[in-house]
Amino acid sequence: MLPLMRYPSLLISGLLLLLCSCAGPERPPSQPSRELDPIAILLEEAPPLSKMGYAVQVGAFSRLSNAVRLEQLLTARGIDAYHFLHESGLYKVRFGNHAQYAAARNTAERLQDQGLIDSFFIVVPQAYAAARIARSGQGDLRGELVTTVRRFLGVPYRWGGEDRNNGFDCSGLTMVSYRLNGLNLPRNSRMQFKAGRYVAKQRLQKGDLVFFATKGGKRVTHVGMYIGRGNFIHAPRTGKTVRVASLSNRFFQRTYVGGRTYL
Repeated sequence: MLPLMRYPSLLISGLLLLLCSCAGPERPPSQPSRELDPIAILLEEAPPLSKMGYAVQVGAFSRLSNAVRLEQLLTARGIDAYHFLHESGLYKVRFGNHAQYAAARNTAERLQDQGLIDSFFIVVPQAYAAARIARSGQGDLRGELVTTVRRFLGVPYRWGGEDRNNGFDCSGLTMVSYRLNGLNLPRNSRMQFKAGRYVAKQRLQKGDLVFFATKGGKRVTHVGMYIGRGNFIHAPRTGKTVRVASLSNRFFQRTYVGGRTYL
């Protein structure tokens, strides 16, 4: 018998044969999956969302159209504004994200002097659910996000964001739900997708976002908020009401791109 240590090439060849014999039969190539995201590893390192600072709140409208009109007026002047349905049942508008109280107040007073807004209220960072829960160590931010998005159910949501060009108001709904709770989620669905960390479909939790390529391919064009038990809330398209949908729906199964978490 040959001493193997004197013939290292024979030893290496033997080990390779042994490893190959343990691998089992070659598996056929699997079908491509939308959830196999090639940049998922990079997204694992996505930084957390920044916290909301001082914002200005204006208006108390019973009609959605009035809130939308004010939002669009402010947006046309380069102001990051968004409307939302308040707990009171009235529609209100918020804008700005300032590091200092004085900056927020100065902006509001300038717009007031120009006749663009009437009375206003400064929302302080400590008032948001994210800050309150972090400070007290009590509460469920995921639950707060779902409670907020549920408030829009049945509302014919109209959003003036970038996704309106795609026929969807979806990203405005998710953005507003996060910002009202103190997390600065980006405006459009593709930026929201990039800002999150990958989460597998079977590991989705309440408050995570689910994304779809509704126009084919893998380009994100739609987003909703996961609320548990395989369901999510979304704004289907302009003029339609906000509603609950199921991830098991054939259309959403086919167009599903992936889930993202921010918490």
